[in-house]
Amino acid sequence: MPADNHTFFTPATFVLTGIPGTEESQVWVSVPFCLMYVAALFGNSLLLCIIVTERSLHEPMYLFLSMLAAVDLLLSTTIVPKMLAIFWFRAGEISFAACLTQMFFIHFSFIAESAILLAMAFDRYVAICNPLRYTTVLTKPVIGKMGLAVVTKSFCIVFPFIFLLKPLKFCKTNLLPHTYCQQMIIARLACNNIEVNFWYGVCVAILTIILDAVLIAVSYLLILRAVFRLPSNNTRLKSLRTCSSHICVILIFYTPSFFSPSANQYGHLIPGYILNLLANLHVLLPPMLNPIIYGVTTKEILKRVISMFFCCCRRSHLLR
Repeated sequence: MPADNHTFFTPATFVLTGIPGTEESQVWVSVPFCLMYVAALFGNSLLLCIIVTERSLHEPMYLFLSMLAAVDLLLSTTIVPKMLAIFWFRAGEISFAACLTQMFFIHFSFIAESAILLAMAFDRYVAICNPLRYTTVLTKPVIGKMGLAVVTKSFCIVFPFIFLLKPLKFCKTNLLPHTYCQQMIIARLACNNIEVNFWYGVCVAILTIILDAVLIAVSYLLILRAVFRLPSNNTRLKSLRTCSSHICVILIFYTPSFFSPSANQYGHLIPGYILNLLANLHVLLPPMLNPIIYGVTTKEILKRVISMFFCCCRRSHLLR
């Protein structure tokens, strides 16, 4: 329950209200989110299964792709089950500890995904600009260290959020006008000075998301320079095709990230429920679309998917 405005407290529970302004239609709003979650679960699990079981796919590009699929599964599973519970059963209550845990894994997954996309850009840079050194530079031990670096970096960056939020005292309300816990949404309910929370969040955004995006852009400028120096159009097109799926995934991930600050700045011109829906799509679209993009544009993965489909059809036919 909301607390009195003059009483400082550390809430035992928060209440996630869902998407304010859509209370009467939340059941219908939940349908596309549920379908997106099922698609994300199926697509990323299938992608992981194919890459793990096919030894011929144990190459750098596919190993990075398996990391991306694992992070997408973590991100969507951290958010959607609770979101659906809010929409279907009005079960918006979440303990303070559970809220911090959810917030940690959401931010952790988001920063990890950005770092993996940067690693994949480096993979494409080496493959196109230094193809003779590709197998010696990106060995399995190096990829393992890069994966460990992604996890360590994401953990070390996100963990301070918990220490910044735990000491806060709340005197306004314990109602969170969202479908999941975010660092600044929790902090804004506090009666303490939250400048440290705000500026740390800004630094995290600049040193992770923005810096990763800049480094990815630089790597693709170098890739384009190398591609246009190739002698024939066929080799140029072949090189660009190997990057097409990664570029699509980058645009899907980073475009909303750069749109969000401007949307919040001009939030008085945009209905709140629209901003809330966009925030949800921002974290749910990439996990759903990433396996589809790679499945359609990558021949090796598409062949495995088709062969698995035919094997399942044959087995079901034989069982009949």
